[in-house]
Amino acid sequence: MLAALQNNLKVFLSLLFLSVLLSLGDYLKILNLPKSLLQKVTIPIQYGLYQSSLSVTRQFEFVLNARKASQENKALSEQLALVLSKNADLRKKLAEAESFSEQKKALPDQTFNLTPARPMGHTRYLFIDRGGEDGIKPNQVVIFEYNFIGKIAEVEPKKSKVILVTDPDMRVSAFSQSEAGRAKGVLLGQFGSEMMLDKILHEEPVKEGDLVYSEGQETEIPRGLILGQVSQVIEKDNDVFKRAKVKPVFDIADLEVVFVVGE
Repeated sequence: MLAALQNNLKVFLSLLFLSVLLSLGDYLKILNLPKSLLQKVTIPIQYGLYQSSLSVTRQFEFVLNARKASQENKALSEQLALVLSKNADLRKKLAEAESFSEQKKALPDQTFNLTPARPMGHTRYLFIDRGGEDGIKPNQVVIFEYNFIGKIAEVEPKKSKVILVTDPDMRVSAFSQSEAGRAKGVLLGQFGSEMMLDKILHEEPVKEGDLVYSEGQETEIPRGLILGQVSQVIEKDNDVFKRAKVKPVFDIADLEVVFVVGE
C-alpha cells in the first residue's frame, strides 16, 4: 500500500511539474509556435464542426417549422371547409325558404295544403324525400309555383316516386292560351323531354310560344297549372285534328325543392 501511495505521489508531482513548466513556457511565450501550429490544425476542424452543428440545427428547425406550418394549414383548411359547408347549407335553406314563400304566393294556403319535398334523383321518374310517414299518398299532385311537375306514383315510408308530366304514361286534359284565343286538347307525354298536345280542332288557334295549361278535368289536377310551352305546330289538311309539340318551361334537374299538394 505504501508503494501505491508513493507511485501516486510521483504521478502527482510529475503532473504538477509539467503544469508549472507549461505555465512558465506560456508566460515566456515559448509555446506560441507550437500553439500556433496546433491551432492551424484544430481551428478549421472546430469551425467545420460549428458550421455543421448550425446546419443541423437549421434543418431541424426547418423540419419543425414545416411540420408546424403543415398542421396549421391543415387546421385552417378544415376550418375553411367547415365554414364553406355551413355557408352552403345556409344558402340551401335560404333558397328553400324563398321557394316556399314564392309557392305560397302562387297557390294560397287556404286553397292548397302544400308539403315541401327535396328531389333525391331524376331518371324516368323523380324521387323525393317525403313519403307515407309525411302523409304523402298516391296520385297527389307535385308542383313548383304555377307549374305541374307530375303525380305521386309510389309511396314508401320516407320517399316517393313521381311520374312526370313528360312521361309516356301521363295524359292530361289541357288547353293553350294566346291573344287569338284558346285551343283544347290532350297533353301526352313522350319519350324524352317533349310532350304532344293532341286532338286540337283545326279552327282553334295555337302557335309557337303559347303556354299550355291544365284543363282541370282530372279531379286530382287543379285547373290552370302550367304544363309547358308550344314549340311547334303540326297541321295536315287530311287529318281530323292538328297537334302541337310542347316543351317544359324549365329543367326539373335545376329544382332544389318541389311541393306536394294535399287535401
